[in-house]
Amino acid sequence: MSETDTGAADAGPFAEQQRLFTLLSQDTRHLIIQELLGHPAHLMSLAELEYMTGKSQAAIKDQLETLIDAGLLARYTYDPSEGTRDLPSQFYGFTEQGVEVLHDYKYLRGLPVARALYENTRKTEKIKRHESAPRPELPDAVADALEFDEPDLDAIDGGTNR
Repeated sequence: MSETDTGAADAGPFAEQQRLFTLLSQDTRHLIIQELLGHPAHLMSLAELEYMTGKSQAAIKDQLETLIDAGLLARYTYDPSEGTRDLPSQFYGFTEQGVEVLHDYKYLRGLPVARALYENTRKTEKIKRHESAPRPELPDAVADALEFDEPDLDAIDGGTNR
């Protein structure tokens, strides 16, 4: 096989799939995606991401920029909180393209597990403040794609605990 044949294969139908797999599988980026999926608003501040992933803000910022450049995430600003000392105004969340990719790669099927893990993580007072901070709205298509029905636990236990 010549070099031009190899080059053509790289641009073939699997090149985009390989690029996305590499993008989604890097450890810090994968953690960021999982935490965003689990967050009740699917929008997180840098401090929340730092706390939940256990990675440094510098490492998170680098990976956020990579995900933003790839079109999977966007930076959302909540203008009323700008300049407010205790509340964040910058948040990171998915784009329409991002949720399409997550759907294609079956990430959205893990929403209930990601939410359960997020909710069962002990949080500091600062992170609780950030978590309850007002946020901008996600685009409707993104919010709709990330919506899932919470299980009705009363129906599951058959009402035996009443």
